[in-house]
Order: sequence, then C-alpha cells, then structure tokens
Amino acid sequence: MHFGRRSFLKMVPGAALAVSGVGAAGMARAAEGPMRIGSILSVTGPAAFLGEDMKAGLELAMDEFNAAGGLGGRKIEWTYYDAESQTQKGISATRRLISQDKVDMILSGGNMSGIALAMAPIANGAKVPFISSEGALAIVTPVAERQYVFKATVDDGDVLERIADYLDKKNIKKVALLADTSGFGQGAVAQMKIVGPKRGLDVIYESFAPSDTDMMPQLTRIRDSGAEAIIAWTVTPAGVVFLKQAMQLGLDNKTLIHSYGFVSADYMKLAGEAAKPLLLASLKLPVGDQLPDKDPLKPGILKLMKDYEARFKRPPSIYAAESYDAALLAREGLKNVGGDLSKLPQGIEQIKNFPGISGVFTFSPERHSGLSKQDIVLVNWRDGRFNLVDYD
Repeated sequence: MHFGRRSFLKMVPGAALAVSGVGAAGMARAAEGPMRIGSILSVTGPAAFLGEDMKAGLELAMDEFNAAGGLGGRKIEWTYYDAESQTQKGISATRRLISQDKVDMILSGGNMSGIALAMAPIANGAKVPFISSEGALAIVTPVAERQYVFKATVDDGDVLERIADYLDKKNIKKVALLADTSGFGQGAVAQMKIVGPKRGLDVIYESFAPSDTDMMPQLTRIRDSGAEAIIAWTVTPAGVVFLKQAMQLGLDNKTLIHSYGFVSADYMKLAGEAAKPLLLASLKLPVGDQLPDKDPLKPGILKLMKDYEARFKRPPSIYAAESYDAALLAREGLKNVGGDLSKLPQGIEQIKNFPGISGVFTFSPERHSGLSKQDIVLVNWRDGRFNLVDYD
C-alpha cells in the first residue's frame, strides 16, 4: 500500500514480508539513478507517538535535500515501512528494504531500541549503512561487528552520567532505577551497573513491562528502601502510571527523573498534576529558545522549529530531531568522501564537531555513537511547555 509518489519520495506504510538472500544485496544496489533511502518506523502500536514525529523529521529532511539537488548529485527516493512497534515486523521490513527495494542506506530503526538492535546485524551483514535514531549503545557495539552501523542520538551511559552530575549537585547518593523490560530499558540497566559504582551511587533496581498499568509493588519497595531519587526509563505510557502512582504513595517529594525517551508534551498532559515534580533528562531542542546564545546548537534548533511548525502545524519533538539528524549525518558523511556511497561509513567516521540538532557530533573508527553528556540538559514541564532547569 502506497501513500503515493511525489518528487522522488515514496512512502510505504505497513510491515513487509520476510525476504531471503539479504547477503548479496549490497552488491546489487545501483550506483546511478536515484539515491534509495529506506526507513523503519513504528507509526502504529505503543511507540506510535515517537514514530509519527520521526517520520515527519525524515520527510522534512528528504524534501529539503531534494530541493537542493539530492545527495551526491542524485535525487532521493525514500521508502519507509511501519514496524507496528513489533521487532519481528521490523526485521522483515529491513530484509525487504535491502533485498527487494535495494536501498543504499537505512535511516532510523523502528523508534524502539529492541527493533534497532535486531536490525543492526542484518544491515551490517548486507553492508548497507544504517544510521539509527534509537538509544541503546549495543546498537553500535562492538564496533568491529557494526562497521556499517551508527547512532544519531545519545547513549544511555552518557545520559546516566549527566543525571549523576545533577544528583551530585543535590548530594543524592541513594537512587532507584525503574526501567521497563524492553531493549531500551534494559540497556539503561546495563549502563547503570557501570555508571552507578563509578559515581558512588547506591542503586536499587526495579523493572516493569512496557504494557503495565500498575507499579504499586515496585514503588512500595522503592519507598521502603529509602531511595532519595527515582529514575524511570521507558518510552511507553507506563511512564505516566509511574508518575501518578508515585504521587499516590507520597513519593512526589523525592527527586523524580524520566529519561530522554519520555520527553513528550502528550505524556506530560496525560500526567497532569503528577508531572509537576518531574525532571527529564532531555536533548536541547524542547528548550531551544531558552538556551544561551553561545550554544552552538541554538541557530539550527530555532530554524528547525520554524520550518517544522510551518510544514506540520505543530512544534517538533526530540524524536523528529533525532531522525532529522540521521539524515544530516548521511549528507555530511557523503560530503567527506566526495559523494562516494561505498565509502559512506568512512565518511561518517570522519565527522568531527558537527553541530546537528540533537547535539555536536564526533565519530571515529572506534566510536560509532557521536554525542556526549554535554548534549543533555535537565528540563521540567511548566505552563504548557518544557523549561530549562539545569544547563551544565
């Protein structure tokens, strides 16, 4: 099923069927004609609120690139499939992009770390560059097994380091990590087991299923543990349940923090009064107008906000910024190698101090994740918008 075709853009919703013969697909991609770019998004299912914004970010980038002549002198043909927030459908769609659509690269991995984690070895095995806009560090590690895979957003470890910086300022040492059982949540657990001891944190671990509607048992144990702060890690509506039930248990007097996966105005509105004590570890886009003028990201953020609102009649989210950045990195990488698509991975590895929207990107042959904790700020939700609380 097609939305239609215009200006070399082809948008295809719906999960694809599995296709065999992926391994030889990289050699079969055409060097002439349009540049074929594929994306896996979840525009239905639990992660749909992320997927719609990521789709919009990519659509804006593709149109801007085509208006400027395409990439490497080739017009772009963009195809996306809806993984429906399901890993198996994301896998099948990835195989179809590579074997049937013969894409030159893949941008975004289903807006869920679990889907991107499953896509990464498929793309790498086919030698198709894959720039993920999902969070888990394991998407791009070990680099020796992910030579064609890169990441356009922050690492969980860097986010936790940034949160630890804030907790240091407040002299908080005993914390609880309440993470969901998805790849995103468990990636944070793995990183906290590294960051926590290094930063002298006494960490209590609790988990929940992404579909859970009751966290009273976990929150009661956290309350009884004496934890001074609770860090929640999910992209699902269960994060609203956490906030409301924390308030019911009187935990709203603790330091409550959600990760960058929950920076959504819709979620804040659903949480209502329960969002008032919340801090969120966020990329800078939601508070772009409040950044100091010296911040190198501010001009690009303000331009994206203007262009995005003009196009889609709503403000962009950090998820739109992440997918838009994936496209910017592809363009910058191609510039670095004179438009030679076969050298795109090397071109991305050469990117240094590149100001995108989500942060300042620096890659290397040893590091395929380009951001750092300096790209994270702490924000809250007041007066119907996100506001800057802690800049550095």
